Amino acid sequence: MRSPYGFEISDDCKTCTLRQEGFFCDLSPAALGALNMVKISSAYPTGSILFVEGDEPRGIFTLCRGRVKVSVTSGEGKAVILRIAGPGDVLGLHGVVSGKPYQASAESLEPCQVNFVRREDFLRFLRSHPEASLSTARQLSQNYHTACEQVRALGLAHSAPAKLAGFLLDWASRGAPTREGMRIKLTLTHEQIGQMVGLSRETVTRTLSDFKQRQLVRVKGATLVIQDKAGLQHYCQA
Repeated sequence: MRSPYGFEISDDCKTCTLRQEGFFCDLSPAALGALNMVKISSAYPTGSILFVEGDEPRGIFTLCRGRVKVSVTSGEGKAVILRIAGPGDVLGLHGVVSGKPYQASAESLEPCQVNFVRREDFLRFLRSHPEASLSTARQLSQNYHTACEQVRALGLAHSAPAKLAGFLLDWASRGAPTREGMRIKLTLTHEQIGQMVGLSRETVTRTLSDFKQRQLVRVKGATLVIQDKAGLQHYCQA
C-alpha cells in the first residue's frame, strides 16, 4: 500500500525490505508472524505526535522508516532532546513494560512508517516468545546507555565548543568518509541541536560559525563535512 508521503507501507515484517539489524527485526519467522497479527502499520507526516510525556502507556511504536525526536520538557517549557530515533528503534517501551506513564514525548521529524502494538497485545506476545523478551531487554539497555551518554554530554562538557564538538563527533559515526573529511547529513535545526546538548540556538549558531572559520567543519545546506576531526577532539579534551 502506498502512503500519501511518497513511499510504500510495508505491512509484513517477514518480507519487509526495511528490516534493520537488532531488536525486533531479528526475530525468528515464527515470532515475526505472531507480531504481524497484533501490529498496525501506519504512515505519519512530519510533526506528528506519537505520544506525550505523562500519558498512560497505550502501546509500543516500532519505527520502520524516518526519524523521531524523543524529548522531555520542564514545567517552564524548556525542552531537552534525549535522542533521535531511527529505523528499527522501539519507542514507548519503558512505559509499556513498567505500566508507568510515558517518560518522554515522541514527534516525527520527517514522514515515517510506524508499527503500533497495543500494550495488552505486546505483553501477551512477550510471554509467548522469550526471544522477544530478550530483544526488549537489549532495547531497554541501549536506551539506558543513550541516556548515560546524554547526561555525560550535558553535565561533563563545561564549554559550548566542547558540547557542540562532542555532538558533531558522535554524528560523524553515522557519516561517510570522503577526501575532504567525514560527510554527514545534519537536518536538525540549530534549536534542535541546542536542545540535545544544552545550549541556546544562538550559541549553537555562533559556535558553529567559529568552527567554520577555523576550518574544522564545512556546511552546505543539510550537509556537514568534518574537515579536522583532531581539532574537534581537542575541544572535547580541554
